[in-house]
Amino acid sequence: MNTSAPRTFQSPAEDAAFAEKEDAGTNARRQGRLFIISAPSGAGKSTVVQRLLASVDNLRFSVSTTTRPRRPGEIDGRDYHFTDRPTFEALRAEGEFIEWAEVHGNLYGTRRSTVEKTLENGIDLLLDIDTQGCRQILETMPTAVSIFIMPPSLEVLEQRLRNRGTDDPEVIATRLKNARAEIEASSIYRYIVINDDLDATVGKIQEIIEIERRRNS
Repeated sequence: MNTSAPRTFQSPAEDAAFAEKEDAGTNARRQGRLFIISAPSGAGKSTVVQRLLASVDNLRFSVSTTTRPRRPGEIDGRDYHFTDRPTFEALRAEGEFIEWAEVHGNLYGTRRSTVEKTLENGIDLLLDIDTQGCRQILETMPTAVSIFIMPPSLEVLEQRLRNRGTDDPEVIATRLKNARAEIEASSIYRYIVINDDLDATVGKIQEIIEIERRRNS
C-alpha cells in the first residue's frame, strides 16, 4: 500500500495524458478495473474515498464535471471540473459523458475519454457517483465493480447532516428524501458496506478491491 498523498487530475486532457505516461511494464498486462462508490449524502463517502486513494496503489480518482457552484475550499480540477449548464449540455449532446445525472438541481457527469484511456493503460479508476450514474455505467460496462456505502440508519444519517451545519432544514429534508430513494436502489450494487465505523468500512472496501483485482489478473 502507498501512504503518499493521492494524485488528482487537473483537466480531462491531462487525465488522459497522465494515463498514457504511466509505466507500461506492468500495467500493459491487464485492463484497469472500474470501481464505483455511491452513498447518500452524509454517509461518509467523501472521507472513505480520500482514505482509499491515499492507501491503495494504482488507484486513480475520476474527477467529475459538474454545474454545481463551487463550495469554499474546493479547487477546480481537484474536487470537480466546474462548468456551466450550456457547456455541460453541449458535451452531453456530443456523447462525451459515459454517465451523467441531475442531483439536487445540478448536473454531474464522467468524461468518457478519461475513463477509456485510463483503463486501457491498466490503471484502476475510482468513480464517486450517484445511483443514477451507476445504473447507466452498469448498462454499458457490466464488469464495473459497484459498491454502495450504507448509513447505519436514516436517523443516524439525519443527525450527521444536521451536525455538518452547512444545510438549512429544507435542504436536509430533501437530502433525506433522496437518501431513501438511493437506499431503495442499492440492490443494483455488487457490494453493500454499512458505514458504522470508518476504519472498518475503509478496510472492507480495500479487501473488495484486492478480491476484484485478483479476479481480473
